Amino acid sequence: MTFAATTERPDAQMRQLLIDAVNGADSFEDRYDAEVWLSDMSNRLQRKVPDPQERLQILKTVHYEAARAELPPELVLAVIDVESNFDRFAISSAGARGLMQVMPFWLDEIGRPGDDLFDIHTNLRFGCTILKLYLERERGDRGKALARYNGSVGKVWYPQRVFKALWKRWYRQ
Repeated sequence: MTFAATTERPDAQMRQLLIDAVNGADSFEDRYDAEVWLSDMSNRLQRKVPDPQERLQILKTVHYEAARAELPPELVLAVIDVESNFDRFAISSAGARGLMQVMPFWLDEIGRPGDDLFDIHTNLRFGCTILKLYLERERGDRGKALARYNGSVGKVWYPQRVFKALWKRWYRQ
C-alpha cells in the first residue's frame, strides 16, 4: 500500500485547522516543513483518527515531543500505531495507558500531581522520554530499545512490528 498526497482539496474547516496547526507548530524548522509534514501525516492518519482537531493535536504533539527527545517523529507514530492504534483511551491487559501505552508506575517515577496518562501531551511526553532513555541505554540500537520499551527484552517480535508499521505507513517517501 502506498501513501501518496491526496489530490482532494481540503474543505474550509480542514484548511483552517491546518493553517492554525502550522502557525502554532514550533518544533519545525520553518512554516513550509510544518505544512508539508502535518498535511501528509494527517492524510495518513485520517482513517484511524477521524476527528481533524484531535488528529492535528496528536500530530503536532508527536512532532514536538519527538523533537524534544531527539527521536524521529515517524518512529513515534509507528510505536503509537502498534501500541494503541491511536486510541488515546486505550488500556492494555497489563494496565498500560494511552497512545504510547505508558505504564502507570511511571507517574510515581517521573510524574507530577495531576498528570493523566490519557492526556495526549502527558502521554507523549512520558512515552518519548522513556523511549529516549532506552535508546541511550541500548547505545542507539533501536531494536533493543523498542524491545525494552515493550517489556520484551531479548525478543524481536515487537521491534519488527514497529519497523513494519514505520516502513508501511509512516516513513516519508
